[in-house]
Amino acid sequence: MAEKYVYFFGNGKAEGRADMKNLLGGKGANLAEMTSIGLPVPPGFTISTDVCTYYYANGETYPTSLNDEVEANLKQVEAIMDRVFGDAKNPLLVSVRSGARASMPGMMDTILNLGLNNTTVQGIIAQSGDERFAYDAYRRFVQMYADVVMGMDKHALEHLLELKKAEKNVHLDTDLTAADWKDLVAQFKAKIKQDLGQEFPEDPKQQLWGAIGAVFGSWMNQRAITYRKLNNIPADWGTAVNVQSMVYGNMGEDCATGVAFTRDPSTGDNYFYGEYLVNAQGEDVVAGIRTPQPINNHQKKPGDLPSMEDVLPECYKQLADIRNILEKHYKDMQDIEFTIEKGKLFMLQTRNGKRTATAAIKVAVDMVQEGLIDEKTAVLRVAPSQLDQLLHPSLDPKAEKKVIAKGLPASPGAAGGTVVFTADEAEELAKNGKKVILVRIETSPEDIHGMHAAQGILTARGGMTSHAAVVARGMGKCCVAGCGDIKVNYADQSFVAKDGVVVKKGDMITLDGSTGQVMLGEVKTVPPQLTGDFGKLMVWVDQFRKLKVRTNADTPHDAKVAREFGAEGIGLCRTEHMFFEAERIAAVREMILSADVEGREKALAKILPMQKGDFIGLFREMKGLPVTIRLLDPPLHEFLPQEDKDINELAITMKVPAQTLKAKVEFLHEFNPMLGHRGCRLGITYPEIYDMQVRAIMEAACELVKNEGFSIVPEIMIPLIATVKELAVLKANAVKICDEVIAQYGVKLEYLIGTMIELPRAALTADEIAVEAEFFSYGTNDLTQTTFGLSRDDAGRFLPFYVDAGILPEDPFVSLDQNGVGQLVKMGCEKGRSTRPNIKLGICGEHGGDPESVIFCHKIGLDYVSCSPFRVPIARLAAAHAALGGGTDNTK
Repeated sequence: MAEKYVYFFGNGKAEGRADMKNLLGGKGANLAEMTSIGLPVPPGFTISTDVCTYYYANGETYPTSLNDEVEANLKQVEAIMDRVFGDAKNPLLVSVRSGARASMPGMMDTILNLGLNNTTVQGIIAQSGDERFAYDAYRRFVQMYADVVMGMDKHALEHLLELKKAEKNVHLDTDLTAADWKDLVAQFKAKIKQDLGQEFPEDPKQQLWGAIGAVFGSWMNQRAITYRKLNNIPADWGTAVNVQSMVYGNMGEDCATGVAFTRDPSTGDNYFYGEYLVNAQGEDVVAGIRTPQPINNHQKKPGDLPSMEDVLPECYKQLADIRNILEKHYKDMQDIEFTIEKGKLFMLQTRNGKRTATAAIKVAVDMVQEGLIDEKTAVLRVAPSQLDQLLHPSLDPKAEKKVIAKGLPASPGAAGGTVVFTADEAEELAKNGKKVILVRIETSPEDIHGMHAAQGILTARGGMTSHAAVVARGMGKCCVAGCGDIKVNYADQSFVAKDGVVVKKGDMITLDGSTGQVMLGEVKTVPPQLTGDFGKLMVWVDQFRKLKVRTNADTPHDAKVAREFGAEGIGLCRTEHMFFEAERIAAVREMILSADVEGREKALAKILPMQKGDFIGLFREMKGLPVTIRLLDPPLHEFLPQEDKDINELAITMKVPAQTLKAKVEFLHEFNPMLGHRGCRLGITYPEIYDMQVRAIMEAACELVKNEGFSIVPEIMIPLIATVKELAVLKANAVKICDEVIAQYGVKLEYLIGTMIELPRAALTADEIAVEAEFFSYGTNDLTQTTFGLSRDDAGRFLPFYVDAGILPEDPFVSLDQNGVGQLVKMGCEKGRSTRPNIKLGICGEHGGDPESVIFCHKIGLDYVSCSPFRVPIARLAAAHAALGGGTDNTK
């Protein structure tokens, strides 16, 4: 039996169903479904997505049987409508629309009134008794077809229309007469011949196949490609084509067209929300040529034009009834399109409506309470990535903005402030109540105080997991990183943006960390709204998920924020961030610059009580929840000044010759520090550093157990292990100190010693390492870096090209590379459990807050993920989706 490519709908019967979206696209599947449940849908047929796939796989040609199938289905439409396509006296006109399986509003092309020519237009005049309407429909068709199918510059024809309105001294299209439209059709066709060197096609069949080809072609237009990338829609899905008999909203005052949502898509409030226009075709509502009117009085404001409820009350009542039918049938908020022709209502589309995060949560919770859906469905209705909108301030969509540059959207939210170029300035101005944006070529741990003080961070270099990006997300700060559009000049305290715009210290800018845009001046922001519905949804989320969610937190404040967002412990405390505070950096530098062990231990003794205080604060905030503390990881040179001015100042403070200090800085310099003397390698060569940190951790824990009755199991994490022998040496040192401190305090205290798996060798030999390690935490930022051989700080310059070219599906520092890096994680888990079945497994890289990565972690059996505080709700929701079968499965 030949393969079926065309599916009919009309007169209450349909060959398709709502669950056939993959084959018929969303529009075609829902037109079939609405037809089947008895709604007034103009008859038509859907050419399946299989034809689109065939079209691109076979040199933009069609299956041989397609022509006959289209002809047969067109005859069925003619029979129902009692009109004939291309007939001179009683012509049938059709619309040709795209319809991908995922909603892509406005991204692909539509053609209306197809089938008109100089002969059939006379038949339309006879049918309608309205010459003006017929020629208005004709000129619309010529405009659309020339643009979509023939590639004509649409502005050329719009210009002719504007000239005609100027000639007639009118402002609205509706003010032009039949003679005006007839003249414009002739002008349009002449202009097409002049510009394109070809005649406008008169044959309706030629028009139809031209339109079908144009819709398939629009699947690969630039705006559709961009939309797919932004919304993770695969290119190989393809689009369907819907051919449907025309109904007209522009035949007079008893005609109308409109777009509506069954609930408010911005707030989720349960009322019918939409707009319509009397005597108009569909594109008039969305094109902004005329001001749409509200469909009902609920949303009507003073000064608004009359609502559809008042002007066409019977049609409005029918539409309101259909709204209720659709919600009960689809059990979701619907986005609908309708047309009224001579007082008769027709449904042209329904689809699940796009909505804000606030609306998504409210609709989901309300529908549970209304008995339409259950709690599992409600949880799956809200996309984890949507929650970013709720957790950070966002730009007021109504505010004007002047975009001067664009970088990577490294940490969501929006922030405005005056520009400063040093962390010290940021801190100083913030103390005086000023809002500042810290601008750096790239940040380092030494900038941490300025980053904390600033409203937002802008860097010229660095990727999505650069220092600036990771720290900003942890703090919940807005950040735009890797902004190659700006050139920063520290000497002049300024940066140059696109088009030569110069921004100086003290000037005001606004960052949008959700889009990467940098704007001149202050743009108003809207604060996050965490409503009661959010709390209700998250209770259901936690009932369904199996994966625990911890946070990456280095301060009690970060830990407190994370707990408020539902974190179940700390999966990563980066102790080096504690070293940079003003009162302790001097002691850290003294330790690094000491010539012998004795000098280092003397300096470390000054740091120990400070670190102990940090850990007490974290343990208190977590109230007995697990806390994983990573021992010092970065290379020592990061703690030393690099500029001569700063070196000279430190030399005076430390009372050592500047030259001695400079020599030490040069000695510690590494060409590739991320693969150099860092992590456990520091602990091997300078064991006294790790000894001090372990003592501080254990003293903090023992003190709280003894004095405040806490129940704590500290988890001490040794970073960058490549061999089990490294871990064995460092674990033995740590156990010795842990047991000493416990004996000293006279308490009972369990502790765990584990490691961070961030090197491919560690994953490959995880069964050996598990002999010593009581837990693994996968540092997927560095594991991605070492597996791909990419610098996460520099790769932002070229990774976008790889993604655009389809070489990589997405930035591997943003979403875990499941087929490569993910397989190392999976292998490490299996090997680790083969040696130690009860080993605790988690990840603490930035992927812990990426929804698809979280779903992968659930599927390979991790115990927890850890992410920055503001991504904790996102990870919780993604974990629930994973447990309920949502998300993609790339583990095989």
